[in-house]
Amino acid sequence: MKELIQEGKTVEDAINKALEKLKMEKDQVEITVMDEGNRGILGIIAARDARVKVSPRASRQEKAIQFVEELCSKLGVEMEIEAIEDEGDPRQLTLKLKGRRMGLVIGKRGQTIDALQYLTNLVANKGEGESYLRVILDAEGYRDKRKTTLENLARRLAEKAVRNGRRLILEPMPPHERRVIHMVLQDDGRVQTYSEGDEPYRKVVIDLEETQ
Repeated sequence: MKELIQEGKTVEDAINKALEKLKMEKDQVEITVMDEGNRGILGIIAARDARVKVSPRASRQEKAIQFVEELCSKLGVEMEIEAIEDEGDPRQLTLKLKGRRMGLVIGKRGQTIDALQYLTNLVANKGEGESYLRVILDAEGYRDKRKTTLENLARRLAEKAVRNGRRLILEPMPPHERRVIHMVLQDDGRVQTYSEGDEPYRKVVIDLEETQ
């Protein structure tokens, strides 16, 4: 739906007319006051109506996609984006990026795509109140490959912690990667996992259970 430019005797009057035409509530739109108008002075200065620009507010999904497209365009990367909603968790959205030069988007050890994902979440959730949409960015199946790598790493380090009898601290990871480590080892009765530190340097700790 395109933006609407509406005039009214006052700014509020113009806004209300625009909302009536769009059949939308005020919290569903973006409003820009183009002219506050002038009520005139004793007939010397003619009255002038207020004018506003009202456009439907983009959804969080739309904001996320637009941000990724614009940023990747600046990097010279042409791609297609497939948005996949999580049926089991409406608070999560995966954006799958497809195209050439995806290695540039992923970056060394996924650092670029993780940074892009972090910024995308900030943009998508800005001004949305307490509700939060977790946006996951994936490119050429990188997330699945990384998940397998992390699962193997978790099991290997758990064995090492038990064998050496001391806890291990992993390198800093984003929240979704720390979650993989926790999930893999949650049923391992020999070790326990927890996170420590502040973002973006928060780390997973693999420690021995007290019974060991």
